[in-house]
Amino acid sequence: MTASSHSDSVVVLFGATAGAYGAKLGSDERELILLVWQVVDLHSKKVGTLHKCLVKADNLELSDQCREVTGLTPEGLSKAEPLDRVLQQFSQLVSSDLKALGRNSYTFCTDGQLLIRQVLHPEASKKNLLLSDCFYSFYDLRKEFHSCYPNSAPLKDQTIQSMAEYTGFTIDETEEDFGVWQVKAMVAIIFNMLSDTCVADHTFTEPETVKYKYETGPCSKSEAVDSETVIRARGLPWQSSDQDIARFFKGLNIAKGGVALCLNAQGRRNGEALVRFVNSEQRDLALERHKHHMGSRYIEVYKATGEEFLKIAGGTSNEVAQFLSKENQVIIRMRGLPFTATPEDVLGFLGPECPVTGGKEGLLFVKYPDGRPTGDAFVLFACEEYAQNALKKHKEILGKRYIELFRSTAAEVQQVLNRYMSTPLIPTLPAPIIPVIPPPYTIAAGSVRDCVRLRGLPYTAGIDDILEFMGDATADIKPHGVHMVLNQQGRPSGDAFIQMKSSDRAFLVAQKCHKKMMKDRYVEVFQCSGEEMNFVLMGGTLNRSGLSPPPCKLPCLSPPAYTAFQTAAAAMIPTEAAIYQSQGLLPPSRSQQASAAAAAAVAAAAASPAVTYYPAQAAQLYMNYTAYYPSPPVSPTTVGYITAPPAAVAAAASATHAPILPQPGALVRMQGLPYNAGMKEILSFFQGYQYAPDDYSGLVQLNDQARSVLQAPKEWVCL
Repeated sequence: MTASSHSDSVVVLFGATAGAYGAKLGSDERELILLVWQVVDLHSKKVGTLHKCLVKADNLELSDQCREVTGLTPEGLSKAEPLDRVLQQFSQLVSSDLKALGRNSYTFCTDGQLLIRQVLHPEASKKNLLLSDCFYSFYDLRKEFHSCYPNSAPLKDQTIQSMAEYTGFTIDETEEDFGVWQVKAMVAIIFNMLSDTCVADHTFTEPETVKYKYETGPCSKSEAVDSETVIRARGLPWQSSDQDIARFFKGLNIAKGGVALCLNAQGRRNGEALVRFVNSEQRDLALERHKHHMGSRYIEVYKATGEEFLKIAGGTSNEVAQFLSKENQVIIRMRGLPFTATPEDVLGFLGPECPVTGGKEGLLFVKYPDGRPTGDAFVLFACEEYAQNALKKHKEILGKRYIELFRSTAAEVQQVLNRYMSTPLIPTLPAPIIPVIPPPYTIAAGSVRDCVRLRGLPYTAGIDDILEFMGDATADIKPHGVHMVLNQQGRPSGDAFIQMKSSDRAFLVAQKCHKKMMKDRYVEVFQCSGEEMNFVLMGGTLNRSGLSPPPCKLPCLSPPAYTAFQTAAAAMIPTEAAIYQSQGLLPPSRSQQASAAAAAAVAAAAASPAVTYYPAQAAQLYMNYTAYYPSPPVSPTTVGYITAPPAAVAAAASATHAPILPQPGALVRMQGLPYNAGMKEILSFFQGYQYAPDDYSGLVQLNDQARSVLQAPKEWVCL
């Protein structure tokens, strides 16, 4: 017996889980515990035997709502059969009833879509059960009823009770078991729809469908994507593929090529994905799977926009479109290829056991805009077996390098190509908008213990939380005296430093607030000096063993006074110079260097100012708070600092008669750095090329497009 989308018989199906009921069925990830069904012959209006079957769940704990509504107990369920055997019994009993009615095909009819899409398919997927074809098409009785009776209640408000009342069918829930009266009422509603003389005879001809598998495919940036169909999934295992994500959303229809894995700044997956569904109804069902599990991890599901999806998955390259035009292919990403590798080398590396689709046409090398190879490539395979054979070659040697192989997606191909093709040959700094800071402020230095250190802050704590934590002592905080310490990812580290007006005030705050609670954590408060605070803000460590200087404080590698983050009191940016466009990282011309050197010499005769740096990310962070709190919350070892451009410097000098700030010198771009290389290693690498300690200006951490850049007032050898 088979299921059909155009049959004369339907199987009215009803079920319940061990958790939520009604509109929230399946949203809590609880297992199926009850199935009730009955075969209905739509032509002769005859019915088969009504069957009720309990299902033994792996977790027999029942919610209070489930106990109250169904009347079932864990003891009764412990004697039932597991889901795989219940499905076998279901198939046998349905075949027997169809044979008795003289029919051989059927389609499910359910109360809404939740039982099929949100319960049966997800649970079968998690338990590795193969559902028969009949579970991939069904009639939604609510939609069929609303189509037959347009003047009835809105679709979202339809229930079995409301539909029965509309047709005049009375339900006595006390006389029948749970599940039995629902099926009987659904059968009565179907018969009423078929024989109602007030409306045209209703026919069941357009069932809902569930996609058998996820279809891959390209997406163009010019394609229109409805924002009501896109979600963002967060917390995915880094090795998860588009097929794994499609399996997580099993039962829901994902659009073709609708899974886009997000990459971080280094081109690696960051545990997020954007998923596009065929319509908003499917998207809304997907949102109900918020914090459902993929293996041992729970996945967060949020709304997203079509613009976000196109930014990740959309592409404009004809070469990529042609590469992805071969549909239903398995894509493998190769990383770490020698720059001299040819298509023949890659095909030879993969070998005859994993033939590439179309030979050389199934290879796509990722290149920079100038044609230089990046060491990445994508490969197409016709089937899963060939792809598995290729993945077994992970970290095998090609030439003198080991090659990494990963599963990939069409969206990742677009994303990687977009990233590299948009990379400028010479990276440029972002264009910052620098706020005009009303009063000048400086980061304290010296041995006076007029600062306090807060350790163990909640990661969600902000400036307002710190001020509330300090209580009345906030009146003794210096202007711009709150400094948040960020980690290497630019996130709060749990530490903060506060500059007080005097050492006595700092001592009192440390005594009063030490181990005081902030939210659900106690915070340690210690008195410290400005010098100790500076060491930590510059990347050093402060612990019971004492001070460990930051890498840029190492002997012979930086001047004795680290002045890159001190601001001269007179060096203020006027309003007209506060907003500017950043320049490319190109060495200045000889004439520019000469004029800059002359201007610097004149300025140096009057005073020897500190180098003034303005944090590129200060604008947004600073403007969120009041004039006195805080200083822009930055950690100088992780946030890129950029010098003010010559035009802004000249304007500032002429307006305030402040000393002219030194210009950046020639710049060096370093490629091929180890991913774990830090500032200390880079400085050590350049030790032999330095002129004098006083000439060193600093190491600047840049954006995603450049790993690191050195600045110095003289020319450097370009590597």
